[in-house]
Amino acid sequence: MEMHQHVERIMIGEEKIAARVKELALQLDKLYEGRKPVVVCILKGSFMFFADLVRNMKVETEIDFMAVSSYGGGTVSTREVKIKKDLATDIKGRDVLIVEDIIDSGNTLYSLKRLLNERAPASVNIVTLLDKPERREVPMEPEYTGFVIEDEFVVGYGLDYAEDYRNLPYIGILKREVYEK
Repeated sequence: MEMHQHVERIMIGEEKIAARVKELALQLDKLYEGRKPVVVCILKGSFMFFADLVRNMKVETEIDFMAVSSYGGGTVSTREVKIKKDLATDIKGRDVLIVEDIIDSGNTLYSLKRLLNERAPASVNIVTLLDKPERREVPMEPEYTGFVIEDEFVVGYGLDYAEDYRNLPYIGILKREVYEK
C-alpha cells in the first residue's frame, strides 16, 4: 500500500501489527484459559485492533463496546472523562479485558478502570496497541502492550485525526502541518 500524502512516515507496518496482535492473542488465551472474559472495545479508535485481536483469540469471549472521551475535538486531553456509550453487559464477577488503541496521558483509562472496578468484576485488565509512557500524567500501566512508541502524533489502524485516516492499514506519523493549522 502506498503511504498517504499526509503521513510523514510509517512507524509500524501492517505485517508487524498483524504479528504482534497474534502474539498478544496467545498471551491472553493463556491468561483466560478456562474462563470467558468480557472483551470491551473502546470506540472508536480501537475497533480494528479489537476485531483482529478477538479473531485471533481461541478462548470463548463475550464482547461489548464503550465510547469514552477525554479529548473532545482536540489533540490534548481535557482530563474530564465522558461516557458516551456504556456497557450493555453486567460485569459483576466477570473477567474484563479493556482493549484500547493508545495510552498517552492515561487519564481516560485510569478513570475508566476505576469506574469498572466499582461494578465488582472478578478482574480488569488492559491491552493497548500503543503506549506512550513519556506522556503519562497518572499511574496507569496496561497489563499488555503491543508497541511502546515515541511521542509522535500517530494515525491509522483505527486511530484518527478529526475522524480521518482510520482506514490506513499501518500506524503512521501525521505531518505537523495537518494538525497545527
